[in-house]
Amino acid sequence: MLGGLLVPAVINGLALGAIYALTALGLTLIYGVLHIINFAHGSLLMLALYAALFLYTLGGVDPYVAILVLMPAFFAAGYVLQRLVIQPAWHGRDENVLLVTLGLAIVIDNLALWLWTSTTRSIDSRYAFEVVDLGVAFIPIAKLVGFFGALAFGALLWALMTFTDLGKAIRAVAREREGARLVGVRVEHIYAMTFGIGTAMVAAAACLLLPTFYVTPQVGYAFVLVAFTTVVLGGMGSFPGALFAGLLLGVVEALCGLYLGESLGQIGIFVVFILMVLFRPTGLFGARA
Repeated sequence: MLGGLLVPAVINGLALGAIYALTALGLTLIYGVLHIINFAHGSLLMLALYAALFLYTLGGVDPYVAILVLMPAFFAAGYVLQRLVIQPAWHGRDENVLLVTLGLAIVIDNLALWLWTSTTRSIDSRYAFEVVDLGVAFIPIAKLVGFFGALAFGALLWALMTFTDLGKAIRAVAREREGARLVGVRVEHIYAMTFGIGTAMVAAAACLLLPTFYVTPQVGYAFVLVAFTTVVLGGMGSFPGALFAGLLLGVVEALCGLYLGESLGQIGIFVVFILMVLFRPTGLFGARA
């Protein structure tokens, strides 16, 4: 019986892994430029999930359409957050930023718990029970859209970083901050733009995730842990690494859930993480310092 479920489990794992990858891409971008770990990343994902949920329940806006609203909104929120909260607290010390983002995560999570309680919520979309026959397995349309949507946004982010002036400025600041400043790049603006783009990626991931997932104030915890694992596994600051690692971890979780039980699915993720830290600490695509 388990053998017959293997292919569907892998396919579903790839679909979930693409969302992991998209979430991790924003975290990778922020780390690659600002050289900080954003502990508020999962909390921002939770807020984006609630925003998409309320747009659907109160305004009838489909989560996929909500991407057009929430990505710009969360980009602006990320930009303002970096300029008005994180940057003033920096004072040249990265540990200050770590503590600030951790504090933001605690405030956001508890505010959400106060506003919306711990009730688990989800949406009942019109395509919730529609599936596509791939020949070897049936997969829900929502998961298929999430998979290709996540890959598409990952490709757009790569194109932004590769072909635009903003992308070149971001890469210049990431490589040599003071050198970029000397040639006229507004470093503080680039920091805020980077944080905003990373937050916009979180909003896109939330909209793609909502049709097949649930929302609670604690939902960000699991995703931020997997996002950190994805970033380390792929190689700190590596976009291809984050994409590949996200897909890999999605498959690992699906297979562990199949053979060990759904509640134990994420055990495999952290086993892979421990093995990677022990035997290849630079990650799959990381370079040695």
